[in-house]
Amino acid sequence: MGVPVLLIDRQPYKLEDTERLHQKVNDFVEAIRRNTWLAQPISSTKVVRDNTNEPAAPSKSTSSSRGTASVKRLRSAAEASAYQREWFKSIKERVAQGEPLAIVNADVPQEIFRAMDIPYVVNQWWAAVCSAKQMSPYYLGLLNERGYREGLCRYCSLSLASAFDPEPEKGPWGGLPKPTIAVTRLTCDGQSKIFETWAREFGIPYYPLENTVPLIMPEGWWDKARWQWEELFEPHRLDLMVEEFKGLIRFLETTTGKTFSESKFRRVMELVNEQEEYYAKTRNLIAETIPAPVGITDQVPSVMIPQWHRGTEWGVNAARMFYEEVKGLVDKGEAACNNERVRLMWLGTGLWFNLGFYQHFEKRYGAAFVWSIYLGLAADAYARYGGDPLRALASRFAGMEDMLHMPPWNSDWYVKEAQKNQINGVVHLVAESCTQAVQGSYFIKKAMEDAGIPVLELRADTVDARAWDDKRMTGVLENFLETRLGAKPKD
Repeated sequence: MGVPVLLIDRQPYKLEDTERLHQKVNDFVEAIRRNTWLAQPISSTKVVRDNTNEPAAPSKSTSSSRGTASVKRLRSAAEASAYQREWFKSIKERVAQGEPLAIVNADVPQEIFRAMDIPYVVNQWWAAVCSAKQMSPYYLGLLNERGYREGLCRYCSLSLASAFDPEPEKGPWGGLPKPTIAVTRLTCDGQSKIFETWAREFGIPYYPLENTVPLIMPEGWWDKARWQWEELFEPHRLDLMVEEFKGLIRFLETTTGKTFSESKFRRVMELVNEQEEYYAKTRNLIAETIPAPVGITDQVPSVMIPQWHRGTEWGVNAARMFYEEVKGLVDKGEAACNNERVRLMWLGTGLWFNLGFYQHFEKRYGAAFVWSIYLGLAADAYARYGGDPLRALASRFAGMEDMLHMPPWNSDWYVKEAQKNQINGVVHLVAESCTQAVQGSYFIKKAMEDAGIPVLELRADTVDARAWDDKRMTGVLENFLETRLGAKPKD
């Protein structure tokens, strides 16, 4: 039909030379404009790998820091971090005494494991720890040495990579104990392969949970999730998820010998609701207060760590402490960034190997990162009231991927949160090894820009420090602050 086509293969998993790709597309467009595209056919893009930032062979000595740790102000953040370390020590002791250990994905219903007193480690949490300890170059190098492609989703595969360490005891906090069970949800193609590999490599049983997709696109899901969840998440989705969860319970009882307690499970669900309401109150305080009393470097540990312990008395107490500490700061007029001039939203997962990255912009520009998905989701997405507890739990997880990765579920919510929190600009971490993170990025940016909120997309990985160029990324964000938001540096 005479329609020009430029074939771009090996994308987005191998998007490593963006300048070359840019030039190829520009040449193609120019050829069409001049009507010369037939004279010299354009072949598919050949992406050339730059190995300058990666070690020839993985070693612990090459896992040098590519980032800095953040400076925390809140006691709740420090105590949560300390508690997590002691909790992990207790998990290792329990496993050493013969108890089971589950490796689970973040969107697996951990409340069931809690009610059965089965120790578990969340895949993405351990990946974040490994990255923060600057171990991702070494661990991912081990994965690549085994023949796994470098474009594999690194956030979800880093924990597996750490398990290949011939000296696991030298890993963070003495290393991850060998799991005895692997459980994930089939929310993307990579999940099943990663957890199948856990099962094959370590000879452990693996249980996959099916995922569902919505037939409707509701408006304002955040207003309905607490009480109108049956309508919001559709009966056919909840029916399937309940049966999936019943199957998981039978599997865990058979595999571990432990029993599911309905009364304990009901109490777990009550405690989760209590915990999430504190997060909603804290989110609202931060949203309405200028300058913000706390930034995301304190928010993330104060929320994310207790969320892994939701359904416990400690989780409720930690959430209450966080709220009371933030309220105290508001009452005293204290701020995370006293010269706050710009309020920023960090969209996407944390930059785990470089959490100090955020605070540079507070000091130089008065640009404070005041919002992340961790507190926002805790405030709007978890609490459930009424109905059967197992069905309520099904509703908590049935729509989690929709809220995070499916436009307009996610884009509408992000815009709502940006407006509620008086956000001036958005920095969106687009981790291209994660297909879910990439697929909706266009619609998120469009929704934000249509609402008058400028967006900067940072193309970087959330855990893999190997290709991170701190100077360049800092410059990109500084340019965004100056040219799109009108911020001026102090010096």
